[in-house]
Amino acid sequence: MTIDFKHELILPNEDLPFKMFLFEGWAGNYRRSRHWHRSVEIFLVLEGALSFFINHSSLPLAAADFVIVNSNEIHSIEAPEPNTTIVVQIPVNCFRGYLKDEDFAVFSKQSEEDNLKLVQLIVQMYRAYQKKEFAYELKVQSLFLELLYLLVTEFMETERDKKTIRQKQHLDKLSHITSYIKKHYSQDITLESVADIFGFSPTYLSRMFKRYADVSYKTYLLDLRTEYGLREMMGTDHSLNDVALNNGFPNSRAFAKAFLKRYGCLPSDYRRRRGEGK
Repeated sequence: MTIDFKHELILPNEDLPFKMFLFEGWAGNYRRSRHWHRSVEIFLVLEGALSFFINHSSLPLAAADFVIVNSNEIHSIEAPEPNTTIVVQIPVNCFRGYLKDEDFAVFSKQSEEDNLKLVQLIVQMYRAYQKKEFAYELKVQSLFLELLYLLVTEFMETERDKKTIRQKQHLDKLSHITSYIKKHYSQDITLESVADIFGFSPTYLSRMFKRYADVSYKTYLLDLRTEYGLREMMGTDHSLNDVALNNGFPNSRAFAKAFLKRYGCLPSDYRRRRGEGK
């Protein structure tokens, strides 16, 4: 059986409990292949258009339209033309205590009035985050709480499709494991130790990563460490050796090797180029 979808690694913005950004396919001629993640994701098109695909359903999006992608829902995106699209990715734990059935409640578009409220909230959030005026974090997070309240009270539905639930439960096993790895990535966490914590055999866990994340456990862990290493490298003046050790690498050489594979250049070159661009 060939699996043609991948697990996507999502890290919140450094100054927010969620991730918000302009869609990377803004220039057009862009396609994002089938993938999934544990976060609830909202795409709001301000200008232009997108073609969205959830499972095997096509959802064309025009300006002022949006789509909600639920946790563990397989989706892909095509952006043949330039567009301006705000993306909000909300960790599922932000809804803790309010989901009706573990992580399997779904969110979907509602009345025109409620949809407009959601659009307005996201636009306000993004504008406040762009301006970064005094205490902008408080403003953005207050709007974010309003968005969560709106989603939970007006957009949440009970999942009734048992086949869909089974699929999400299958993917959710891996989601819990990747959440654990994100918390402990800087420690010495081997495939064997993680498998033991979750009651799996190392062989089973290895197959789970290959099948549902489309990467090996080792590659997933290295990518995660490299991503956090990049953040520390660009946000501090720490030496590359300290960055490496702080993020689970045995030394700067191992960090450089993983960085080169993921970003196509050495961390020292990346840091220098970014510094020159400021």
